[in-house]
Amino acid sequence: MPAETISWSDFEKVEILTGTIIGVEPFPKARKPAYQLTIDFGPGGIRRSSAQITTLYQPDQLIGKQIVAVVNFPPKQIANFFSECLVLGAVAADGTVTLLQTERPVENGQRIA
Repeated sequence: MPAETISWSDFEKVEILTGTIIGVEPFPKARKPAYQLTIDFGPGGIRRSSAQITTLYQPDQLIGKQIVAVVNFPPKQIANFFSECLVLGAVAADGTVTLLQTERPVENGQRIA
C-alpha cells in the first residue's frame, strides 16, 4: 500500500542532519537489542539516540561513522533513556538496519534535502 502523499512544506518541516557517532554503549534495558549512541551534529549540538543496529554493527565500528538523522522529533523515552534524534537506515524485512550515510564525508550539521 502506498504511503500517504505529503506536501513539499511537510517535507521541509523534517530536519535531517549529518552527524558523527562519538560514543556507543550497550542498551540492555531496551526491548529489542540496541545501542545508545552519542552523535555530534556540529552546530546542531550533541544528541543521543537509541538505535537497533546491533545485527550489522559492533560498537568499535561505529565510532567515527558519519550518519544522517532526524533531529526535530521530541525526545522519546525508551526505558531509562531519552532518545533525542532518529538515526536513519534502510530496514530489511527481518528488521536488520543498514545505516544511511552520505556518499563522502561532509561537515557535521549539514542539512539533508
